[in-house]
Amino acid sequence: MNKVMLIGNVGADPEIRYVDAGVCVASVRLATTERGYKLQNGTEVPDRTEWHNIVLWRQLAETVEKYVHKGDKLYIEGKIHTRSYDDRNGVKRYVTEVWADAMEMLTPKPAAAPQNP
Repeated sequence: MNKVMLIGNVGADPEIRYVDAGVCVASVRLATTERGYKLQNGTEVPDRTEWHNIVLWRQLAETVEKYVHKGDKLYIEGKIHTRSYDDRNGVKRYVTEVWADAMEMLTPKPAAAPQNP
């Protein structure tokens, strides 16, 4: 089974592009952090942050385009995909991405400003 579930913070505004026949694709960098702790002997183990490349397609990508910004907290569910490409020097590079099947925005919406009559 290839299934990933992540909760993390968006590191930069999403990159949006449109491909074949106007299909929307969004790319998001998501940071997840494991909290540090202290060992019994007093040694401190620091926080550990991992960065994930998230790819969202079609409706999910359109939602990201409208509502997701740097600093927002997201829940992402998807699959791991690895692809390769040749860089400018002809060296083969590999990229691991999470292709999202589901997303939930966890950042509370700001309260609407009261309107003066």
